[in-house]
Amino acid sequence: MRFRSAYLLSAILLAFVIAAQPGAAQPNPTRPDLRQGAFFTEAEGAAALQANGQTHHDKGSWEKRAAQIRQGILDGMGLQKMPAFAPLKPMRHSLRTMNGYTVENVAFESVPGFFVTGNLYRPVGMKGKTAAVLCPHGHTAKQDARFVEQTQQRCATMARMGAVVFVYDMLGYGDSKQCDHKLPEALKLQTLNSIRALDFLTSLPEVDPNRVGVSGESGGGTQTFLLTALDQRVKVAVPVVMVSAHFFGGCVCESGMPIHVRPTHQTNNTEIAALAAPRPLLLVSDGKDWTKNTPDVEYPYIRNIYRYYNAENRVENVHLPTEGHDYGPSKREAAYRFLAKHLKLDLNRVLKDNKIDESLNTLLSPAELSVFNAEHPRPASAVTGDEAVLSLLR
Repeated sequence: MRFRSAYLLSAILLAFVIAAQPGAAQPNPTRPDLRQGAFFTEAEGAAALQANGQTHHDKGSWEKRAAQIRQGILDGMGLQKMPAFAPLKPMRHSLRTMNGYTVENVAFESVPGFFVTGNLYRPVGMKGKTAAVLCPHGHTAKQDARFVEQTQQRCATMARMGAVVFVYDMLGYGDSKQCDHKLPEALKLQTLNSIRALDFLTSLPEVDPNRVGVSGESGGGTQTFLLTALDQRVKVAVPVVMVSAHFFGGCVCESGMPIHVRPTHQTNNTEIAALAAPRPLLLVSDGKDWTKNTPDVEYPYIRNIYRYYNAENRVENVHLPTEGHDYGPSKREAAYRFLAKHLKLDLNRVLKDNKIDESLNTLLSPAELSVFNAEHPRPASAVTGDEAVLSLLR
């Protein structure tokens, strides 16, 4: 009760201060009408985040709140107990050798009857154990995000830097057509798929399990910070254009289950991203979406949490005020440099005149990158249809 009273009092005071500023929207960080999937105004988000900050003042008090937030994610997803995963028996085919890297098409089951589909990029000429990067992607209108230029470029470049990279489909995207993207429990299933993708990546004999990163943009950014929050095997996280105090994610696959609004607390994507602490974390933000306030709102909050661990040097923000919502060249460059630093990758392998050179990457067609085709059909054991897939989760 003392925690709740202090939270409410702080929220009221902060709301009063912000509302008094000229032109400020009226904030109400503990809005009684707030539901999972609803959003704050920018002022409400900033005020709520400051109120949340009153619940911790050192490492011990933060870790108590962090445990509450992490448990709230699991409870909200209905993952109090993890389901039994299918045996990891990956299908791999169509190996292609490019300039400095290889690409092959991969599928494996997560929960029995549901297949994770994607592409594995690996460096050539590497000896011994190397780092790995898991790459969830964001939303695109044609549901082809695994095949688009920005996705292929980052995977190929990271592989040329020396990382083993796995990019995998969102539900309903690419080869993942066993159910609709807006499945009511999409957030739960995509999280399970991410965990299983990490299982696959770390099972590869050439991968060093102590050098594993995750990076995705937009909805893939949500998958990045959720997986990092729940799985300590992630050592470095780079969520791109997604961490916001006022925006919870615009799709059912991000905010369709009650992970932010719980009976015991309210949280937001900023605090969820902060669960990475003290592991290296890079926030990439821009001036034309819900991350426009990151340098002044979200980043200082997270940096303060890293201060509890004397780890301020492990958290960074690259803000691009004139750019928009994508994983474009400058955002990729920021990610490459951060991942190279913390995963011990060789940035020199992709530099030309001290600039990132992606011109040696080869863009492949969707047909070339597709996992399932006439020669390699989807297994007969695959469950199809929304209700049938939901039954796998229940």
